[in-house]
Amino acid sequence: METEEHLLALKVMRLTRPTLSSPLPLTCDSKDLPGNLFNNALHQDLTSVQGSETLCCGQFLLLPQSPVNIYLGETFSSYICVFSETQQVVKSIYVKVDLQTSSQKLSLSSNPPTAELAPDETINIIIHHEVKEIGTHILVCEVSYNNAMGIPSTFRKFFKIQVLKPLDVKTKFYNAENDDCYLEAQVQNITTEPICLEKVALDASQNYDVTSLNSTNEGEHIFGPTMLVHPQSICQFLYCLTPNKTIKDSRNLSGPTNIGKLDIVWRSNLGEKGRLQTSQLQRMGPEYGDIRLLIHELPNFVVLEEPFTFKCELINNCERTVDLMLYFENMEGIAWCGISGRKLDPLSPHSVRILEFKAVPLIPGLNTLSGIKLLDTFLKRTYTYNELGQIFVVIDDQKISKSP
Repeated sequence: METEEHLLALKVMRLTRPTLSSPLPLTCDSKDLPGNLFNNALHQDLTSVQGSETLCCGQFLLLPQSPVNIYLGETFSSYICVFSETQQVVKSIYVKVDLQTSSQKLSLSSNPPTAELAPDETINIIIHHEVKEIGTHILVCEVSYNNAMGIPSTFRKFFKIQVLKPLDVKTKFYNAENDDCYLEAQVQNITTEPICLEKVALDASQNYDVTSLNSTNEGEHIFGPTMLVHPQSICQFLYCLTPNKTIKDSRNLSGPTNIGKLDIVWRSNLGEKGRLQTSQLQRMGPEYGDIRLLIHELPNFVVLEEPFTFKCELINNCERTVDLMLYFENMEGIAWCGISGRKLDPLSPHSVRILEFKAVPLIPGLNTLSGIKLLDTFLKRTYTYNELGQIFVVIDDQKISKSP
């Protein structure tokens, strides 16, 4: 099958920045086995400084010697040139550039037709596209024109582009007793070159308020002014998410809930910018029962064999009013003060009540508050609350230093 010859030719080149190259001096004494072989090669090296060939005097710009990888989140730039290979005048030239991915077809350029193209003239197009998918991309360049006799002709060229993943992001969730959630994000550089993380932020969903724990009290970042991540290295980031009033009801805190997205901006090579946004992160919240008991106020230090008080939140998560009986069980190190088996006032649906408790510590050191039981008189269901919190018990001749 004969290939049709066209009056126009198409050239496509990717626009990339140069890389930094460091000279690598390798020399030896002339009496050694290699002789002057290494010295002669060093004198001919373009990156060496004349007269100081054995010194590394800095870095040099090096043009790409092989195809440069394209990473997700970077901007793909290409130069497209259409030129005439004949002495005829070509008319009505139309150039269309599309990018075919695994899921969609994107139009990158669709310039209005050029009236005519004389010999030695060119049509130049520069395209920029932020890559948002991983995998194989096909750059489709289509050129349509009419020859001097008005006969239309069309040809297309395809260019394969492989988009790689630049970062590996792993997340872990930690649930706190006060409904807060802590997110640990591990960002690993899986490229072949060092990158500088410019921004790693958590865009929380409308249900949560986010606090970044990656800065000091003075506002300085814990990694310093520059977050340089070498290949295969990992940086860890921590965020605290507090549920706002829209989902403060514990019914909405259990099960899967959307947390938000991680927005990462980095720079590579000579300042090339890349951006990556994760998919919606989901947190699997703990399954709460109908009745919850949480610490509301608790002292840090208490004195041995002296009564102390603390407060708890009693939360009704169910759709009905509950009648509860309160019981105490004396545990090791703690003696409860109060009446065990007393009836509490009815608690309406989805309401909160503050309960005050009194206890006496019997053992010095770090003790755990436990031994509180609540009985639902309607369902005859008992809720046992152990490890509500911890207190540090000191003997009375010790001085308690309080933080300002």
